[in-house]
Amino acid sequence: MKITEKLFELQDEKYGDFQCKLTPGIDRDRIIVRVPILRKLAKSYINDDECEEFLNHLPHRYYDENMLHGILISEIKDFDRCVEELEKFLPFVDNWAVCDTTAPKVFRRNREKLMKCIEKWSSSKEVYTCRFAIEMLMTHFLDDDFREAYLEIPAEIISEEYYVNMMVAWFFATALAKQWDKTISYIEENRLGQWVHNKTIQKAIESYRVPDEHKSYLRTLKRK
Repeated sequence: MKITEKLFELQDEKYGDFQCKLTPGIDRDRIIVRVPILRKLAKSYINDDECEEFLNHLPHRYYDENMLHGILISEIKDFDRCVEELEKFLPFVDNWAVCDTTAPKVFRRNREKLMKCIEKWSSSKEVYTCRFAIEMLMTHFLDDDFREAYLEIPAEIISEEYYVNMMVAWFFATALAKQWDKTISYIEENRLGQWVHNKTIQKAIESYRVPDEHKSYLRTLKRK
């Protein structure tokens, strides 16, 4: 495909060496270019006929093709089409970086419909579908659209997968920063698995958004 050929024209060997260290499980020869270049490339292809062909060409061989795929989906302006493309793509996501880079802008204007998707995706056995669900919950539902019941979605996830558990911990650490009064009981009552519990506390203590008095209290709640 022309898009893949373009990626190799823009290849950055030093970046590939660096990024490979950050994405365990991804072979070095699958990493080609920097993310800012991918974002610029996405803007030039989003309305191109080849974009549709590229989105239908799954699975991809290269890490950067997956990154570009996630960025292109993030630019889709119609909610239903965006979700359709996401659900085709998410089962093929195989690393945290592609998962976390995929952030559809249209979700901001469709939170009621998004919540139904989050509830479905969060129960998936696919690691990065589940991780993506919790990331979207964290991104869109811890501020003005927050509901205490939403905390149950990540709390009910039981997983042995590192990248799922890390996202759940990240979610609860962020919830402690933004919705302390509603969230702290999940730590006080040991509602989370021990690893997630302790990682949540660690990330909250590291956060500049959590007040010092809350950090001091969290230190007393670590589990051994």
